[in-house]
Order: sequence, then C-alpha cells, then structure tokens
Amino acid sequence: MRGDGEQDTAAAPAPAPPPVAPSPAPAPAPPGSGILGWVDALRGLLDRPLASYYLLLSSVGLLVFIGLAMVFSVTGIDNYATTGSPFGSVLKQAIFAVIGLVAFWVCQRLPVRTFRAVAAPLLIAAFVLMGFVDLMGWLSASRTPPGAKETQWIHLGPIWAEDLWLHLGGVQIQPAELAKVALVVWGADLLVRKGRTILSWRELFMPLLPVTVALLLLVGYNDLGSMICLVVLFTGLLWAAGARLPVFGWLGGLVAVGVLALILLPAEKDYRLARIKVFFDPSIDPNAEGGRYQYLRGLWAIGNGGWFGVGLGESQLKWGRLPNAHNDFIFAIVAEELGVVGCLVVLVLFGMLTYTGLRIARRVEDPFRRLVAAAITIWFVGQAIINIGGVVGLMPITGLPLPFISDGGSALVVALGAAGMLSSAARAEPDCARAMHARPPRKWVRLLWAPLPPLPRARSESDGDVPSTRATGRPLVPEGSSRGRTRGRSS
Repeated sequence: MRGDGEQDTAAAPAPAPPPVAPSPAPAPAPPGSGILGWVDALRGLLDRPLASYYLLLSSVGLLVFIGLAMVFSVTGIDNYATTGSPFGSVLKQAIFAVIGLVAFWVCQRLPVRTFRAVAAPLLIAAFVLMGFVDLMGWLSASRTPPGAKETQWIHLGPIWAEDLWLHLGGVQIQPAELAKVALVVWGADLLVRKGRTILSWRELFMPLLPVTVALLLLVGYNDLGSMICLVVLFTGLLWAAGARLPVFGWLGGLVAVGVLALILLPAEKDYRLARIKVFFDPSIDPNAEGGRYQYLRGLWAIGNGGWFGVGLGESQLKWGRLPNAHNDFIFAIVAEELGVVGCLVVLVLFGMLTYTGLRIARRVEDPFRRLVAAAITIWFVGQAIINIGGVVGLMPITGLPLPFISDGGSALVVALGAAGMLSSAARAEPDCARAMHARPPRKWVRLLWAPLPPLPRARSESDGDVPSTRATGRPLVPEGSSRGRTRGRSS
C-alpha cells in the first residue's frame, strides 16, 4: 500500500526514439561516365539531323588532307632534284583538289533531274574518249619499230594519247575515271526507270551491254584495275536495286572474259599482266619489272614502319626504290612513315565514309539518290580494298589509286565530284531536310554553298506496288511512276 502523499512511482512508458532519417541513395552516375555513357553520347550525335552530312564532310576532308601531305612527302625529293623546288607535285595536286572542290560544290547544288538528263551523254562521252585512247595506242604501237625501247606516240596537234592518258595540251585526262561516275549516274537512272522489269533477263540486257563495251575498251589499253572497279561499281548498283543472283554470275563471267583477253592479247607494256602472274607464282624473279620487286618493297616498307612509323618525310623507299610510290603504292609509304597508327587512321576514315554512304542510301527517300549513294559508296570502298589489298599482298596489284590519297588529278577531281553527289543525297535525308527548312541558313550561305533540299514527300500505299531496293527495303520507283507499276504487274 502507498501512503498519503506518496506518488505513484509506476514506470511510465518510455518515449519512442526519434525516427532515423533514411540514408540518401547514391547519386546516379553522370550520363557521360563509363563506356555506356560514351555509347549513349555517340548515339545522340548520330541521331542528329545533319549527322550524315558532317560525317561525310569530315571523312572526305581528312582523307584529302592526308593525301596532300603524303604526296608532298613522297614527291618532294624528286621534285627538288629535278626543278630545285620540292613543291611541284604537291602544288599540282593541290590545284586539282581545288578543282575537285568546285566539282563537289557543283554536284552538291544540282537537282536530280539534271543528273538524270546528262546521264546518257556523259556515258557516251566517256566511251568515245576511251575508244580514242585505245585507237591512238594501237596506231602508235603499229608505227613503232620492233625492238624500240619507247613507243612513238602519235600527236594530233596538242592532242595525243599515252597508255591510259589523254593529253590535251598541258592537261591530262584519264577517261576511265570519267567512265566511273558516268556509269553511276546512267545506271541509277536506268534502274529507276525500269522498276520491277529489271528482274527480267530481257530488260537486263541493256544495262549489261554498255558495261561489256566498256570492259572491251578498257582491256584494249590494258587497264585491269579500272575494269575490275567498273564491275564492282555496277555490281553494287544491281545489288542495291534488288537484282536476282544469276545476274552476278553474268558479271563474274564478264570479268573472266576480260582477264582472259588480257592474258591472250597483252599490250605493248604488259607489266600489269606480270603483276597478276606474280600473285599466283611467287617464284618469279624478284628483280623483274612488274614482278615481285614492287610487292616485296611494299612489304618491307610496312614492316619498317612499326607501330608509329619512322616519321613524316623519313621514308627510305621513296628514294627511287619503290615504283609508283606516289600513286598506287602510297599506302606503303603511309605505313612506313606513320606506322600502324597511321594505317589505322586511314582505315577508320574509309570505314566512316562507308558507314556514312550506306546510312545515306538507307535514309534518303528518292530512289535515284538511293542507288547513286549505294553505288558511289561501293565504288570508294571497293577501290580502297583493292588498292590496300594489293599493297599488303592479299590481292594482285592492279594499279588502282587509293581514293583521295594517291597522286593523280583526274581521279581526285572525279572522286570529289562523286562525294558532292553523296553530299546532296545526305542533305536530302528527311530529318535533315526538315531541320534545314525549320531553321534555314542565312541567304548568303544558301547562295554560296547549297540551296535548301526538297522536303520529303508523304508516303502512299501505292509504294507497295513497286520493287524495293535490297539495301533499304524502300520502293525503287517513286510515287506517280505508272510505268514501273503497270509493267511490274505484268511481269
């Protein structure tokens, strides 16, 4: 019992402890950290509307810059010994690069209808020039006495032909380079006009006939490299258009016939044939012209470069020890002076150009631009593979230059013009066109550089009635082309 005044000492319940604040969650990693962050950032850059356009400009521009640097490195010594100045060849190549930039600018501005209008005349002009060079070569060879060390070339005033070149005064033109871009434009126009009928053998005869004539003309003056390049180019056109597989068997047969003709009817200078023989028979005398000498010297240059090279301008083989070091074997000098790292830079740039070209071909809606983009991309990458493969010994040496890098004015001008056509297609991508119309450049930029691209058209159900390109899955014939739809149903 508790007495009076005695308080209740029963323990009251203890107050609850204050709640403990939860520990804050770890802050998320910033979006730019880690490999996934870099991947997301790269994906974001590629998703931008003008990504294809800027990728094309950067890859082509860097390849041309590397080409000018390597041409100066290779030719500077010979130029100094002959003229007292090391800048002769590189200045000439730089002038052709400026002309090529003008060709790029013109081709970027021209509308599709202009290219399609000049396709056939351009192809005919290329054939006429190749036939003229062929004829002049035969006439010159016939008037040259047997056993003469040099061919007595026939001159028609300031015009004369030498091997693969047509000389117009002080200007040299290689008709085979013009034939490449002419075949791209003409082939794309023809395939778009024929539509679904391109799947029939009767309609395929006309696309293949000019290719056959071109091959015969090229074999006439012994240009195996251009012959293979034309076949690769047109094969890419047919593949992108969705042609059937037997067609490629016919193209393989054309290549076999051309090579057989090259073997049975060698030209006055058959060193290109010797290059093919040495690929299949390595026991050929290494000191013979066109034999293993050039091949072995190229491999030595690659091995001498190591990882980082001997330094720009420090090559040993460019002192007259490697034939055509400035042209079809310039990649060997790149390997010697810039090493594996320099070779990887060149390969990455060509890989970026290939990705960009196929990306453009997949995204652009106009069927003519699609086929042109696919053909030009296959042309560039195919020629680069053939050139580099010959230098490293994986393919026969064909004499094809390395696009944008090898010394040669005609090849550089034509390649930059073709890149301008790719640039026009990149600006015509739907997202790019909408973005440029939403925020158009200033008027003086449009006047000096390129006009606004056309806005993309609305898709129609009738697009399902026409064939689609294999590269994109989109219709080959544009909406409103009744010829392609009508003949497609009847075939």
